[in-house]
Amino acid sequence: MEQRQSERQGRSRSRRKTGEAGPVATPYIHLRNPFVPQEAYSADEIAAIHEGALRVLEELGIRVLLDEARALYRAGGALVDETSQMVRIGREMVSAALATAPRSIRLRAANPEREQDYTLGSMLFMAGAGCPNAFDKERGRRPGDLKSYLETLRLQQSFDVIHMHGPSVEPQDVAIHLRHYEMMRGQLENCDKPLFAYARGRQQVEESFELIRLARGLDEAAFADGVWATTVINSNSPRQLDLPMSRGIIDFARHGQMSIITPFCLAGAMAPITVSGALMLQHAEALAGITLAQLAKAGAPVSYGGFLSNVDMKSGSPAFGTPEHIRACIGSGQLARYIGLPWRSATGAASNTADAQAATETVMALWGAVLGGATVTVHSAGWLEGGLTLGYEKFILDIEALQTVAELVRKDPADEAALGFDAIKEVQPGGHFFSTAHTMERYQTAFYQPLVADLSNHGSWTEAGALRADERATAIWKQKLADFVPPASSEGVADRIADFIEQRSAAGGAKPED
Repeated sequence: MEQRQSERQGRSRSRRKTGEAGPVATPYIHLRNPFVPQEAYSADEIAAIHEGALRVLEELGIRVLLDEARALYRAGGALVDETSQMVRIGREMVSAALATAPRSIRLRAANPEREQDYTLGSMLFMAGAGCPNAFDKERGRRPGDLKSYLETLRLQQSFDVIHMHGPSVEPQDVAIHLRHYEMMRGQLENCDKPLFAYARGRQQVEESFELIRLARGLDEAAFADGVWATTVINSNSPRQLDLPMSRGIIDFARHGQMSIITPFCLAGAMAPITVSGALMLQHAEALAGITLAQLAKAGAPVSYGGFLSNVDMKSGSPAFGTPEHIRACIGSGQLARYIGLPWRSATGAASNTADAQAATETVMALWGAVLGGATVTVHSAGWLEGGLTLGYEKFILDIEALQTVAELVRKDPADEAALGFDAIKEVQPGGHFFSTAHTMERYQTAFYQPLVADLSNHGSWTEAGALRADERATAIWKQKLADFVPPASSEGVADRIADFIEQRSAAGGAKPED
């Protein structure tokens, strides 16, 4: 406690010394996808995939392990077999759920300028999430701990192209029944963007929500006015909803917070080996989760989600950035638009290090999500080893890619002044445009300034130490952490939540529910 108090005082002194940052002014905070969504399947094929998913739910059903969830399905008209725990959901139930699910969701944030409209057409990015290990070039690969979790949160906060916070590194040095306190404390004391909360049992969820209310000074009505916390719900493909995921859908829905229903289907392993068949299973599982959310509370904020790729059929390992992954992203976008809901996609990297393979896998998957029209793309910065590791250098390198995509949102002028006829007239054939008035008026802001990329010639690069991109990235993340100052909205938060965490921890915390 004394150490935390000292840290809080130190942050306050730092803030007083450097002064508060001015209003956020960057083109990266609110992005709209500038591209026409692409199509991997014809309209008839998408309709057939949707129809097949409804048939899966009606004829085959989904196993639901939570008694409370099965009761909700039964009350809504589903056929429930208590012995097998199988639930068969009629298409009329799905249609009713899709009719009440909102098309636009307001994501609240401590800083109002960071709030987002979660809807089709918005383009949001979330960093790599849920990684049990962390890696950087100076400290190597190590089990995730609280220090790494806090560092990666601060990196998320430091770049405007990351729009929603996620659980980047799992702090395994904090006992699981106390971990949600530290994970929420870290976000609330260091961040001002939309927040994430794990669905690991009702008590943990409710305590996480209470921490947000205490930190932000919200009563129940204010907390329900928009989404202050999101969670990711992964079905157990094929065709199963487990206890914490089912309960998480219900609890988030009843509190007016958003569940991102995301089957994790790997074609050839947990789903049919064809991309279209895997999409059909993904769609069925997502519709089952969306239906449960609406049964728990009609109008509850809920997102369609997909994280579909293939496996390496030689080893069984997940693969990312493959043609199949990209096709699945685009097809998922078609299905999301077919039912009219905002949706979640993801990048990924199977590579074990921040090399050319990792960059290719992540960027190819990123373009699949962007061209598929994803509302949010998860794991878009830092993911390595199929999600087993969050890499600091990889995070910085991926930020460069995200900022490059974000730059494309900016409208490029093509008016008379921009076209520069007079500049072309001024320069003789074989000349150059460096010194024209047209160039001199614009050169400071004309082009994107790279974060990591070194555009110097070989001689200059060699004189500067011949550093590779990942080596340059090390210096960037270190400087970002050294310069980090919590946002203004974090002032006083530590004091507002300290007693709650101390009392609940002394009472034994909250164990996750299996």
